[in-house]
Amino acid sequence: MYYPMDEKAVESYEKAGKIAKETLAWGVKLVKPGVSYLEVADKIEARITEAGAGLPFPTNISVNDIAAHYVPKANDKSVFTKEDVVKVDIGVHIDGYIADTAYTVDLTGEYGDMLAANQTALDTALDMVAPGVSVASIGEAVQDAITGAGYKPIENLTGHEIKQNELHAGLSIPNIKVPYDWQIEEGMAMAIEPFATDGAGHVIESPSPEIFSVQQPRPVRMREARMLLKTLAERGELPFAARWYAKKFSPLKLSLILNQLKQAEILHAYPPLHDRSKGKVSQFEHTVIVTEDGSTVTTR
Repeated sequence: MYYPMDEKAVESYEKAGKIAKETLAWGVKLVKPGVSYLEVADKIEARITEAGAGLPFPTNISVNDIAAHYVPKANDKSVFTKEDVVKVDIGVHIDGYIADTAYTVDLTGEYGDMLAANQTALDTALDMVAPGVSVASIGEAVQDAITGAGYKPIENLTGHEIKQNELHAGLSIPNIKVPYDWQIEEGMAMAIEPFATDGAGHVIESPSPEIFSVQQPRPVRMREARMLLKTLAERGELPFAARWYAKKFSPLKLSLILNQLKQAEILHAYPPLHDRSKGKVSQFEHTVIVTEDGSTVTTR
């Protein structure tokens, strides 16, 4: 059972949303041919922390067929080119209350129709959010907006409910018509994020994850692993980027630590997700608070 959101939570969500909106608008202007992924991610994250906010997850810089969960490595040499469709997905939190928002930059100049359909799908979904609305109806509307323009939604990626200090909580908001009829309730916060593609519309995992979160903290033997877990304790289960800790450990040592903690099922890994047929993918996202008679978009 959900209840109207308390005033402190609303204020924190809205403050996080304002910082996220301003940071994303500034950050996407950095995405230009010849600029490195790492530079953009580092600058966006620095701007968020300088604003007095926290990072609920690392900035995702997902390019072309990669839909989500790509973050630069500490020594990442990747640069944007004129052939790229770039998704910038950022998170901000104030006292654990999260804003999650994303935008797509088309450096090719060839995917305007796909991006427009994706944006229409998001706007349509946001207009529908209200207590009692079925997530199935939102998924169907998103699917219709994208397929009606000749593209496909990513069927196995969804939006998600958000709670304090919890990025993926409870309800999922599909991007296709689904057989279940879960309903939105007043007091929820959620991220709505349609993806569109000219590919298969289904993502699969890529190798070499760089995003992790602590799932089952427990004692470990390796001293450096204990040091890392102690540092991570303040994040709870919020995801982090491996490169954030690259100055504390050598690259080889950090890789060994992460692999050991992953094998021990202490860490959960988030591999990059790419379209199965290598199609170009776009993404737009906003965070909303569900009110008594509708919703408030915190990131717009």
